[in-house]
Amino acid sequence: MGQFVQDLHFLCVDLQNDFASEGGRYFVPGSSLGFVRDVLVPFMRERGVKAVEIISDYRQPRKGDPRDCCRPGEWGFVSQLPEDVRKGKHWVKSMNSPVWTRKGAGDPDTEPDEPYQDPDDFGRWLSENLGAPEGSRTVVVFGLTLDRCVLSTVMELSWRGYKPLVLTEATDLSSGDAAGKNMFLRSIPFIHWGEPVDFKELKRMVGP
Repeated sequence: MGQFVQDLHFLCVDLQNDFASEGGRYFVPGSSLGFVRDVLVPFMRERGVKAVEIISDYRQPRKGDPRDCCRPGEWGFVSQLPEDVRKGKHWVKSMNSPVWTRKGAGDPDTEPDEPYQDPDDFGRWLSENLGAPEGSRTVVVFGLTLDRCVLSTVMELSWRGYKPLVLTEATDLSSGDAAGKNMFLRSIPFIHWGEPVDFKELKRMVGP
């Protein structure tokens, strides 16, 4: 790697106020948030790069996860990714894995049902927003959190035939621990499905 990549796409995960803003229900300080705001977003604007986005609707009921956050229509649901660097229609998930969604996902006027798996619809969304998973279609993933939703997304991308990369400066563990993040990026749970890439290398991949 380290050279220009023709078929390169960006995907942002869960950069919502409940996770990414002080005062959010599950906010944990981490270095990635400042990096995304102060470095990555200006770079994307400069290079004309835009990201598709996966966000969460974590209203109860949700078996296996007692959290109730990222409620549509509320401040915590709102994404911090600026509109001018977004593209396409976002995907709304309801569990860590993006294949889990729900009836009326993201709709504040819909009474939420239990989440359910819809791998076919998620696959269609990926194809519409990233293109079909063929050849060397590379997806740079960033957002929150590395050991939960980002990992689940990377696994799904890999299983479907995409080449997922995780931008190291633009994600954090759910604990916010920087040393633990570096260890995780070299660990067995991660390296089977994704590959880390730092910002210096990413700039070469995007090209002038």
